[in-house]
Amino acid sequence: MTTTTATSSTAAAGAEWLCRITNEPIETQELVDAVQTPADGAVCVFYGVVREDSRNKKVRYLEYDAYPEMAEKKMREILDEVRQKWPEQRAAIVHRIGTLGIGEASVVIAVGSPHRGESFEACRYVIDRVKQEVPIWKKEVFTDGEAWVEGP
Repeated sequence: MTTTTATSSTAAAGAEWLCRITNEPIETQELVDAVQTPADGAVCVFYGVVREDSRNKKVRYLEYDAYPEMAEKKMREILDEVRQKWPEQRAAIVHRIGTLGIGEASVVIAVGSPHRGESFEACRYVIDRVKQEVPIWKKEVFTDGEAWVEGP
């Protein structure tokens, strides 16, 4: 089981930034707790979940794989980008690997912010960057075959 937590200093003194690849189901409250402060008026949470249809085929399940150290390094870089673009925000990313069934969360991102607009903007930025940059591979297993998915 891979469960590492990366932390580094932020603009908010003493704040930790949660960043992890895991084989376990994602505990969303852990991400919210990691980003929310008393100064926040918003916490935006994004769930990426396994859906039952993809490319006009019935999905049975997905398999995610990653090189955890490299994936977490890239995720930390994305969190550093958030620090630069939105100094008042805090963000957390947890991505799951292994076999996931329909409806299970593959990735959860949380962003805490004083204002909702910036929270939504930063959350969308994080998921877009994760899809573009983080080396995580996904295989879709259908009722009639399987295929590795490339690109965002």
